[in-house]
Amino acid sequence: MTTNTRLDKQHLAPLLNVYRDGLLDDTLPFWIPRAIDRQHGGYITSLDADGTIIHPDKPVWFQGRFAWLLATLYNTVERRPEWLELARHGIEFINRCCFDTDGRMFFAVTRDGQPLRKRRYLYSEVFATMALAAYARASGEERYAQQAYDLFQLILRYHRTPGLLPPKTIPETRPMKGLAMPMCLIVTAQELRRALGDPLCTETIDCTLAEIEHDFLKPELRCVLETVGPEGEFLDTFDGRMVCPGHALEVGWFILEEARLRQRDPRLIQLGTKIVDWSFEIGWDREYGGILYYRDARGLPCTEYWQDMKFWWPHNEAIIACLLAWLLTGDPKYARWHEQVHDWAYAHFPDPVHGEWFGYLHRDGSVATRLKGNMWKGPFHLPRMQWFCWQRLAELSPSA
Repeated sequence: MTTNTRLDKQHLAPLLNVYRDGLLDDTLPFWIPRAIDRQHGGYITSLDADGTIIHPDKPVWFQGRFAWLLATLYNTVERRPEWLELARHGIEFINRCCFDTDGRMFFAVTRDGQPLRKRRYLYSEVFATMALAAYARASGEERYAQQAYDLFQLILRYHRTPGLLPPKTIPETRPMKGLAMPMCLIVTAQELRRALGDPLCTETIDCTLAEIEHDFLKPELRCVLETVGPEGEFLDTFDGRMVCPGHALEVGWFILEEARLRQRDPRLIQLGTKIVDWSFEIGWDREYGGILYYRDARGLPCTEYWQDMKFWWPHNEAIIACLLAWLLTGDPKYARWHEQVHDWAYAHFPDPVHGEWFGYLHRDGSVATRLKGNMWKGPFHLPRMQWFCWQRLAELSPSA
């Protein structure tokens, strides 16, 4: 067990330092300037362990994710001109290269911004909305807030209108819906609300929370499902039984964050902690430690070959979820869980040679690949965790 990671008065300052210094002195220096494409604009995320570029294409959602992070640091930590400039660097690339003629966005573009791939999902639009909203606050330019609002309305229209997006399966045979978009709508509306304060944001959050609670939570199975029928029906298939503990923990802390923003709303605290409880219990690997990637709601074999691997991001989300659950309830169980997942993650993911975290481990915690970034891993989950935990601990103990 590593030291100075417990959630108590004696260790709050050392723990805060782990997150703050990890962000400012390790994570950000790894990505800046390596990820900044000064020739073509935007950010490159596919990096080897030492930061060498190993793939030139750019994931559009990371143009939004990194721009959001940089603008958020400018808004909440320090008004560093570098952070504002680098956020603008991403926003300008988004507007120049990442939108299709129908108003939707590509999923991937080439290094010089040529469209490469467009998916039926709305994740590029989600993170661009968050980035634009955060950048509007940072720059004071109203046009970016309006663009974020317009893009959010486009997201809602495509998400809520049957047939606008191609379905995953033929709906006449097996209609389904997934957890990912409701989850994304919560945090996107929260970010847009910070920039605009529009009632649409809170209305969207309330509707989404009700949908998650009614359709995706299954008390009889003690889990949050990834995929259900249109009215929350349980589908006894590989897709229908799938539980992703990382996603569920992320949903849990999004709900707990909404509870915190609503002056510790007790109903939302109860809902969020229930999700954290179920997800940590089903996701924790009792043999090797760490958060397993997929579980089956009925305890049957999972079909995905990476189901027992340890990815970086579920551990980031678990660290936040347990910290926030403890802050809102004071229950020592969450302090123990936080220490448990924090210590496992920090013992296995960080690269002591080149910095930042490896992203993909085998079940036993050994490194599966040395890459630091690709089209899925980049400067988002880890720095968001470090920033969020630092900020919450600083509020709890200003002297720290």
